[in-house]
Parts: sequence; C-alpha cells; structure tokens
Amino acid sequence: MTSMTGPLHTSRIFLAVLFLGIFGMAARNITDPDVWWHLKTGQFIAEHQSVPHTDPFSYTRAGQPWVAHEWLSELFLYELQRTTGSSGLILTFAAIVCAAFFLLYLRCGNTPYVAGAATFLAAWTTAPLWGVRPQIISLLLTSLWLLILDRSERYPRVLWWTLPLTLLWVNLHAGFAVGLALSAFFFAGGLIERALGCAPQSALRLQMQVLILFFDVLIVPLNPNGLRMFVYPIETLRSAAMQKYIAEWASPNFHRGEYLLFLLLVLVTFAAISWSRRRVRPRDLLLLLVSFYAGLCSIRLMPLFVLIATPLICQRLGNWPRSSSQALRQLPVQGFRTFLNAVIVLSMVTFVGIHAAQVIRNEPLTEMRHFPAGAVSFLQRHPPAGPIFNDYDWGGYLIWKLYPSTRVFIDGRADLYAGPTCGQLKDGWLLDQFADTYQFKRGWQTDLERWDIRTALVPPDSALAVGLRGAPGWSIIYEDSQAMILALSAPSARANRGGCSPVSQGRGRKESCTVVTGEMQ
Repeated sequence: MTSMTGPLHTSRIFLAVLFLGIFGMAARNITDPDVWWHLKTGQFIAEHQSVPHTDPFSYTRAGQPWVAHEWLSELFLYELQRTTGSSGLILTFAAIVCAAFFLLYLRCGNTPYVAGAATFLAAWTTAPLWGVRPQIISLLLTSLWLLILDRSERYPRVLWWTLPLTLLWVNLHAGFAVGLALSAFFFAGGLIERALGCAPQSALRLQMQVLILFFDVLIVPLNPNGLRMFVYPIETLRSAAMQKYIAEWASPNFHRGEYLLFLLLVLVTFAAISWSRRRVRPRDLLLLLVSFYAGLCSIRLMPLFVLIATPLICQRLGNWPRSSSQALRQLPVQGFRTFLNAVIVLSMVTFVGIHAAQVIRNEPLTEMRHFPAGAVSFLQRHPPAGPIFNDYDWGGYLIWKLYPSTRVFIDGRADLYAGPTCGQLKDGWLLDQFADTYQFKRGWQTDLERWDIRTALVPPDSALAVGLRGAPGWSIIYEDSQAMILALSAPSARANRGGCSPVSQGRGRKESCTVVTGEMQ
C-alpha cells in the first residue's frame, strides 16, 4: 500500500471513513427469519451437550435425519445472544462484514483510493445478503481463503493455514465447500498456465498445492456429521425444490433494484478486462468465469463473484489517484489538514455510533413488525390443542418462543423439508404441500386433515386466512394487523380452550417479510 505516515494521514482517514461506513451499513435490525431457529439449535446443543442428528422442532419431519451443518455457528449465536442480547448479535455481525471486506481490500492493489472505492462498491453490491446469519461467517472465511491463495503466489507456505481453516469452517457452515472448490480451481489454473507456458507454475509448487488440498479434504469428516458433509453441499445445490421455493437459491432478478449493483459490477469487470492492456491470467479467468456462473445461478453465490472480480478491476484501473494524493500533500497548512482529517473521522465515528444505537433501540419494534409477537404471546397463554399450521417465515420464531410445548409445521430449514420422508419418494413434496395449503388451492382441507391440524397462524391477508374465514367450522380466536390465529371448532377443541377470549387485538403494524433468506416465492 502507499506509504502512510501518521495516524491522521489522509489515506488513513479515507480508509477509516470507508470501513466505518461499511460497519454502519451492516449494523441493521434482525429481520432474517432463520436466526430464531439458529438460536434455538444453539440452545439445544448447549443444554444437551450434543449436536442433533434428527429433527426435534417440527411434527412434520420429527425424527427424520437432519444435518445441523451450522452447529458451531449456532452455538456461537446462542452464547452471544445469551450474554449480550440482540445488541451483541447486531454489532458482532456488522464487525464480521467489515472484516470480510477489509480482507478484500488487502487484495486490491497498492493504491488505497482505488482499492477503497472498489471495496465499497463490492460491499454495497452484497448488502442485500447481510444480516445476523451464519452465511456472513462463511463470507468472512471465503474472503480469508482467497487472501491466502493470493499470498501463496509469493509465500507458498501460507497455504498450510487452510488446514486449520478447513477444520473450523466445516463445523461453522457448509460453505466450506467453496474454499475447497477455490483451491481446486486455483490448482487447475496453475496447470493450465504451465501447459500454455504463460506465467508458468513450478512443478514443486503445484505438487505442494495438490498435497495441501488433499489434506484439506481429509479434514472434512472431522465434524459431528462425519462423511455426510462431503455430499451435503452438493445435495443442497442440486435441490430443485429449494431453487423453486427459496428465493435466495434462485437466479438474481435484475428487474429488482437490489441486484442492479451486481449487474453493474459484472459490466464493469468485463469492460475493465476488455479495455485494459494488461492480460488476464488463465487462472484468474477460470476463477472469474466459474464464480460468474455461480452468481447467475444463485443469489446466495453472488458474493463469490464479487470477491474474485473486485481485485481484477483494481489491477486495471492504474495509479491515477497518486496525482490527487500529491495534490493533497501540497495543501499549504499541514496543521489545518490534520485538524480537518480529525474532524472528519470523529464525525463519522459519532454518526455510526448514533446509527448503531438507534438500530439497537429499535430492535424490539422491528421484531414486532416482522414476526407475530402478539400472536405468540397469545399462544403462550393458550397453547393450541393439537398441531399448528404456520407461515413459513414464522416457523423459526415459533421454535424460539414456543418449543418444546408447540412444534411447527415448517420453518426455514428448507433442506430438511425438501427431502423425501414417510414413504414419499418425491423431493420437495412437503414444500409443495405447504405451498398448496398456504395458497388455499384444491386439496387444502385434505392436507390439514392429514396432519390433524386444528389451528393456523398466518398473516391476515394470506390466501389461507381469507379462505378459512368463510370455511365451515373455522373461526378467528386471535387477530391483529400482523397475524391471525384461526381454530377449527370441535367439541374437544372448545373444551381444551375453556374460557379463552375469542379475539385479542394487537398493535403490531403488518409488513410482509422481504428477507431474502427463507423467503417463499
């Protein structure tokens, strides 16, 4: 990097403002519907001192095999929430996002202004995927893995650091497969370069790369799920049901504004490569094309392209900011420049601090706006007599608040519900069944009877809520602007409810869940 002398040098202030800005952008309220079942899984692990291998939280998949591949992340989430509350979760994951893009910045060349601007664009592009979620930990580890691969060009021995990183990653998240794939393509790119005679890799270095990759693969079974983790990431990527129903596993829709920055970054990347006189190494081109394909296939894989493409852009933008840096050094009063830099950074710290404090203060209100807090409070006082049908995005919240007294029909563990069970051979049959019932399609009554469901907790404007209002035997026992609880009238059901008030009014404002993760299309 360009030499920076003194803590208030303009380059340092620029970087401080940049990463404070990223931290502020990443400090956001908890709206991911999956965070709740992650917390409950962490609590389950802490209390039972073991990782579950079958589903304990639902009645539709009870006892069926479940790969808790994020077990260490979930334990971390739970302990963090237990000791610091929601504020600790918000601030910690904002710092993780910030760290991931700092590692990206370190790979973006030796001109801080170009690298900083490109890093900010990269961060902004991936912002729709941020939040309190294990995928953010995987984003950080992907960024670290790419930094190790880059540095191995000059220091081959740093590749040995991928061994402990693999051991940690395979227990934190199934995204470890991305790291192994990057190493494999990195090695394949080196073979191509050696075959073409351009920037050839030595045979000894290639042998070292493949040996370390072999050891990385041997480490994968060192997790509670053992050899299952070799196939689990592939099964998830190939699941047609998950691509059909889970928005984050679908291709990005460039008609939606949050994905236009990704499209812009794609265009800038290929424009920079086309116009620059600097040739692209075959290895870099291989990684770029593979990650580009992955990003077009799945929204969740877009950050991989961003992390690979951004340094390639920076390498081709040249050193033009040096002239502006020289101009800044020509300012007549050194003391004034130092004072101005101090004011800028202190103002940014103050702004980000106020923003983070406001986010933390608004967390209870955000929870009420996005999740059925009032309805859950009602169910805690008046537990349902039997199985409950619930909105997909609310399943995790119900698990966190009501388990073990009440189990859910479905929640954000889409991989669990996408698989066959109970003699059903069709993948995704339960997701299909949920979607048909939720949309009040033909056969909804049969599905509810199959599971002996007498209670439904859904948004008031959902097709099922509207349909059940006029269905024989169904009545509203709770309603607010956020959620509605409907019950099937039956002698046994009435007896169990005793003198419960027919309708309770809540104050939450209804908002549809627009979180990418776990969203049903």
